[in-house]
Amino acid sequence: MCGIAGWVSYDPARPVTPDTADAMTETMACRGPDAHGVWLDRRVALGHRRLAVIDPDGGKQPMTFERDGRTVVALTYSGEVFNFLELRRELIGLGHTFRTHSDTEVVLHAYLEWGEDFTERLNGMYAFAVWDARTDELLLVRDRMGIKPLYYYPLADGLLFGSEPKAIFAHPGARPAIDHEGLAELLAFTKTPGHAVYKGMYELRPGHTLRLRREGLRTRRYWALEARDHTDDLDTTVGRVRELLEDIIARQMISDVPLGTLLSGGLDSSVITALAARHRASTGAPPVQSFALDFARHSENFRANDWRGTPDTPFAEALARHVGSDHRVVTLPSTALLDTAARQAVMRARDLPFDLGDGDTSLYLLFKAVREQCTVALSGESADEVFGGYRWFHHPDAVAADTFPWLAPPFGTGISGPGSGSTEALLDRGLLEKIDLHGYRAERYREALAEVPHLDGDVSPLERRMREVSHLHLTRFVQWMLDRKDRASMAVGLEVRVPFCDHRLVEYVFNTPWAMKTFDGREKSLLRAATRDVLPPEVADRVKAPYPTTQDPHYLAGLRTGLKRVTEGPDAPVRALLDAPSLAAATADDAGPAFRTSTELVLALDFWLRSYDVSLEL
Repeated sequence: MCGIAGWVSYDPARPVTPDTADAMTETMACRGPDAHGVWLDRRVALGHRRLAVIDPDGGKQPMTFERDGRTVVALTYSGEVFNFLELRRELIGLGHTFRTHSDTEVVLHAYLEWGEDFTERLNGMYAFAVWDARTDELLLVRDRMGIKPLYYYPLADGLLFGSEPKAIFAHPGARPAIDHEGLAELLAFTKTPGHAVYKGMYELRPGHTLRLRREGLRTRRYWALEARDHTDDLDTTVGRVRELLEDIIARQMISDVPLGTLLSGGLDSSVITALAARHRASTGAPPVQSFALDFARHSENFRANDWRGTPDTPFAEALARHVGSDHRVVTLPSTALLDTAARQAVMRARDLPFDLGDGDTSLYLLFKAVREQCTVALSGESADEVFGGYRWFHHPDAVAADTFPWLAPPFGTGISGPGSGSTEALLDRGLLEKIDLHGYRAERYREALAEVPHLDGDVSPLERRMREVSHLHLTRFVQWMLDRKDRASMAVGLEVRVPFCDHRLVEYVFNTPWAMKTFDGREKSLLRAATRDVLPPEVADRVKAPYPTTQDPHYLAGLRTGLKRVTEGPDAPVRALLDAPSLAAATADDAGPAFRTSTELVLALDFWLRSYDVSLEL
């Protein structure tokens, strides 16, 4: 995995400059600690920071193709194409020759052979830019599911782009500003495709390309979920899911650097680890490494509730024993979760004050520990969106609600445990009225529903609605989760792969009837049936549990202390956004957990305002 940045200027009076191109590229050093490269031409600068995974000795970037001593095409590329070996063989058959063994060079030659239509041939997670010197045009490409990020910022004479907003803000022509709509997007938990929160900046939508010409830019959709008849019976469907998973894992195990798995003990990560272990055994390779997260004193502090019935560690250890993985547990004390440097590193990785509190900090610290042993890790992320695992998929009121199911009662924002309060509980009431979160969410929901593809003919109201619910998750909710995982992992130079986001699996399961997805009356019935034989019974039958958070009372006390500290004095930048009575209640000595989520948000907002010099146009 890597980080990319770039700048196009068609105005001869404002040419691209190496110093600015270097500065933009250098902001991506965390994503690519192994190498730095910048390529400049008359109108364009392409920057690249490399995390070497495939062909470490080759594959240096930006990569160019030259003819008669002149550059024809230049590429700066982030990600992995998992079918690059097949594409390479096909291209060789068509007369292409290769200098390296990297997937980067395959992408470059695929563009030369098939033009912009080459995107339909790629299977992977990627975001990249191609400069075609024959036409002086830039092509930006993002993978189908939006696993890898790509932002752009139009200018009067061209465009800026980067893997993260920080690359764009390193250019003097872009400054961080946020208006009412941006703040609503930040707080709404709806993840509008293409919306980057910052004014004037956009995120290239998943499954889209952007072509920039002197005359302007246009975007094109090259992939989207489509409604198709599902004609397979249950046994065939279960078999097809297993067949796809085995092929996906085999492809995503390809790496020239150490690779492991993230193992929580839940069904999703256990399936990934078990299939990865089987693949390793079939090739005679050493056991796969697996990594789990735990909290100090978690066994004594753990209290079962409606969200988390059991702690994760015993199940992760049971799966590790069952498949024979080389298993390690990363144990974090409350002091680590409250560490200012760690929390600020998470915020810098995001460039925005999205915050899951200790959930984000623990993820970052877990990845930091994994990176000491591995450069690549496989994750069970996105199985809940694909197979229907979240509790609100199975709650009649949430399914029937006229909003995103994760925002419907009794789930609220879908990111907090019971009793931790709403995210915006500490924000100024007048500010909340101005941004109108309810109205913003309603508008985004209507837009999302309008995109859902439906089958012609007779389908039950429930099947129709569950197609909508699935589509909402696969185009909105999963984007938020993928962004979170990308930023936390790339902040420490760890490439995280997400096998459940393979577009072939997503397409197949999306079009499987809901009655078949829940054929045994449980969540993720298809996934469980397809993989039960590789799991211990206690893991195969475990009820869905969300990502773990600490229940240590010292964490709540530390949050309260931090809130008091950052809001002291009239000049504290975040105070203007807060409701004074609520702030007083949250900082009182007897304040309970009801302000936990909102306090975590305020701490993130404070650091963001202090560090990014954000212009609030509210």
